[in-house]
Amino acid sequence: MTRIDAKFAELSAAGKKAFVSYVMAGDPDFDTSLEIVKGLPAAGVDIIELGLPFTDPMADGPTIQLAGQRALDGGMTLQKTLDLAAEFRKTDDTTPIVLMGYYNPIYSRGVDKFLVDAAASGIDGLIVVDLPPEEDDELCIPAQKAGLNFIRLATPTTDDERLPRVLQNTSGFVYYVSITGITGAAEAEAGDVGPEVARIKAATDLPVIVGFGINSPERAQTIASISDGAVVGSAIVSQIGAGKSVEEVLAFVKSLSDGAHRG
Repeated sequence: MTRIDAKFAELSAAGKKAFVSYVMAGDPDFDTSLEIVKGLPAAGVDIIELGLPFTDPMADGPTIQLAGQRALDGGMTLQKTLDLAAEFRKTDDTTPIVLMGYYNPIYSRGVDKFLVDAAASGIDGLIVVDLPPEEDDELCIPAQKAGLNFIRLATPTTDDERLPRVLQNTSGFVYYVSITGITGAAEAEAGDVGPEVARIKAATDLPVIVGFGINSPERAQTIASISDGAVVGSAIVSQIGAGKSVEEVLAFVKSLSDGAHRG
């Protein structure tokens, strides 16, 4: 059982929904980023999504693109992202970390070496948005064999014919993208999301977590109430980008987690 599996079992037993927060590793710099990540569990975060900076983030809107650029400009790399996770693990051995990014940096490092290093750094799962199910032999299946969950995205365009293929080798949870488009582009609407979550849950026993378009405690509560939890990324990253203090960022995260946990 991975930390992700254990966390969802714990939440289910408590009758609670999950709150997942996304932050870009190394934004605005390594030390500040590490301080924020270390503070997330106390701010109510159940699972940390740690963004891997990349030069061509096709699924991300301007807010997260700029965060990645800030991180890259500050010298952030895949190795330093793993170092950040390892530093976090020195004081927290229970909060799951999902590394979210693109395949190019992983491919450049070499899949086998990456998986060994990621596991040693305390990474629990991967979301690699540019590897479709047809490429499962490339990373998904090796990751599962290495003890890491491989989390797949489902979207409003994932129809009933495509859904079984998307779910086939997915583990940990299913990430439902609530909108068509990039991160931060629109708001998630419960009337649209609810039926889609129900359709996915009818096809899998995995938790279904909803992300994209959640930017307030109220919306986090609404979306969590019709799913197994909510992900917030751009709204948090925008606080960091605006130069808010670590304390201000974490207070904002706490308001979001409180909303999701009321769901």
